[in-house]
Amino acid sequence: MITTSRSEAVKTDLSKFRTGDYVAGPKWKVLTWYFVNYWIFYSALPWPYGFKARLLRMFGAKVGRGLVIKTKVRIKNPWRLAIGDHVWIGEEVWIDNLENVTIGSNVCISQGALLLTGNHDYTAHDFPYRLGRIDLEDGAWVGARSVVCPGVRLGSHAILTVNSVASRSIAPWEIHAGNPAQYVRDRVMKK
Repeated sequence: MITTSRSEAVKTDLSKFRTGDYVAGPKWKVLTWYFVNYWIFYSALPWPYGFKARLLRMFGAKVGRGLVIKTKVRIKNPWRLAIGDHVWIGEEVWIDNLENVTIGSNVCISQGALLLTGNHDYTAHDFPYRLGRIDLEDGAWVGARSVVCPGVRLGSHAILTVNSVASRSIAPWEIHAGNPAQYVRDRVMKK
């Protein structure tokens, strides 16, 4: 058995970090979006939902009908975002989409939730990105202050409860809670 003392181990060197294959987009688009995101979406002013939906479309997002998007929302790259019909996005939601994020119809993302498509490979000295898309299927609900990690899919009508962390996909109609989120019970809806 070969052992390496911690002092001899390869160490993290953040000066070696490169973005790899990741390209945010054309510089003019990224820069323009930075200001739109800051002044309109991340603003405390209640800009009309229809206006915000049009802006998202202008920047390449696919947005359905009836989007409700509250104040103080941050979206990294709208051109990597698809939103279905009648979606609710609560105050202070952060869609950190270095990769594609697809949000189905009738999805609720509650206050302060984070959709996180990027992570780092901590086993490599240069700390490269590890990216993964996020898919929220129709009827899913991401509870307030919850985190959805890269590569996670919330199945149709799945629920991630308040302040939970989904590091693995959640099957349709299941409710998960905790950090890491664990199965709690099936979702049953009244008729």
